[in-house]
Amino acid sequence: MTATTLAPADRFDMAAAPMRIGRVRLAVRDLERVSRFYRDTLGLALAEDRGETHLLGAGDTPFLELRGDPALQAAPRGAAGLFHTAFLLPARADLGRWLAFAAQAGLRVQGASDHKVSEAVYLADPEGNGIEIYADRSSAVWTDANGDIQMSTDPLDVESLLAEAAGTRWTGAPAGTIVGHVHLQVGDTAEAERFYAGLLGFDIAKRYPGASFFGSGGYHHQLAGNIWNSRGAPPRKPGHAGLEKLEIVVGDRQRLATLAGKAAAAGLEPVAGEGELRLRDPWGTQVVLTAG
Repeated sequence: MTATTLAPADRFDMAAAPMRIGRVRLAVRDLERVSRFYRDTLGLALAEDRGETHLLGAGDTPFLELRGDPALQAAPRGAAGLFHTAFLLPARADLGRWLAFAAQAGLRVQGASDHKVSEAVYLADPEGNGIEIYADRSSAVWTDANGDIQMSTDPLDVESLLAEAAGTRWTGAPAGTIVGHVHLQVGDTAEAERFYAGLLGFDIAKRYPGASFFGSGGYHHQLAGNIWNSRGAPPRKPGHAGLEKLEIVVGDRQRLATLAGKAAAAGLEPVAGEGELRLRDPWGTQVVLTAG
């Protein structure tokens, strides 16, 4: 694609999606170090310091919760849990500004890709939690003639991104930054599809070898699950650092009640609270559904 086709002429309205990612909570061993990383490297702001927990975000929107516990152990690489948290920037120029900042700061990145639907850079926090920082392309170019979402993993046009941001500089994650999607390590993609699509109601937006992508409202994916490192992984053991809670915002309380009934019928022992429903996915990750 050329630079002219990359401009987000019609940005997807995430708030209008029937389901979207809310807050993500990570359990970390060194709270100060990890919190500082997200503030210095991704430009997130500290919205609230609760002592053992830091709440981070951008603008008026907090979306990353870090809970510190020095007694935690590092999870094995092949354990179920987090593959990466993906932070969606409002515009392509924002990604270009961050990329220029990353280059000047000498940040170590793990990869950079053009996915057709988006452009992304990958890295990890000090405790190995995966991070994607990305910008969407116009939703008008996501699908083929049949309306099917087309995704790929191609080289990122770094020069074009830097040119998009020429003359400006990164000053922190701008207002409008959100968690666009969360990518999970799962033990079995078919089981992930039964839970996230069959039970919760996400669409299966795309299948890759060893990975399933789940979307809502036409988005390319708010969730994904892969077995690239974790094929056959059992439920997570307590006492490990990593993904602790995933919030999914749904339309209203009636939908929560419907999901509670489906979960109970499936034998999942849902816990209902004021405007929320708490479940565990097949690998023990806490999934909290809240009414938007």
